[in-house]
Formats: sequence, C-alpha cells, structure tokens
Amino acid sequence: MTDCLFCRMVAGEIPADVVHQTDRVLAFRDINPQAPTHVLVIPKEHHPTIGALAAADPALLGEVVSGAHAVALQEGLVTDGGAEPGYRVVTNTGPQAGQTVHHVHLHVLGGRGLGWPPG
Repeated sequence: MTDCLFCRMVAGEIPADVVHQTDRVLAFRDINPQAPTHVLVIPKEHHPTIGALAAADPALLGEVVSGAHAVALQEGLVTDGGAEPGYRVVTNTGPQAGQTVHHVHLHVLGGRGLGWPPG
C-alpha cells in the first residue's frame, strides 16, 4: 500500500465520487468544494507535480488537460464550442502554492462567478 492518497483512490482502497475516467486519467469530486462544481482530475500514474509529469510524459499531461475539459462539458460548465458560462482550471505546485497532496491534480471549478485574483 502506498502513502499517496490519490494513488490509493486509483487502486480502489479509498472511495471517490468518480465523474470521469479513462485508462490513464481519473476525475472525482473534491471533498471540500470551493465552487458548486469542484472536480479533481489526476493521472492514474503517480507524478508529484505538473512539472514532473510534463518532463516524464507530455502526452499524459495532455490527457489530464483533456480530462479537465471533458469534466467541464459533462458538468455543463461549457459547451462543445467553448462558450459561456466557463470554468477555471488550477494546479498548485509545491507547499508555497498550497499543494497538500503530492500527486499532480487539476482543480476544475465552476458553477458561479470566479473573481481574479482568487482570494
């Protein structure tokens, strides 16, 4: 058993509210949502940061980003043409950026107006 929370979810050891899945990508609802729609999209393979994933497997990084868009479509945050209302994709890298689980993940947020800068 691994200590990585998200690896344990991929392995089925910890339940997750899965909303999208491919052979290499898993998307599930955040347990502490910051917007009406808040889904995490991860590679099933462990990579600690987005930089590490980009260096190791750029194609998988593309699949994770495509998974984020698939979630936005599925959740009604955007249409096929990319039209309104819209969504935000966020990734945190390192402790100063707020990364608490060291398995790269994209946050897909939407369902309300999102201000900038985030507060």
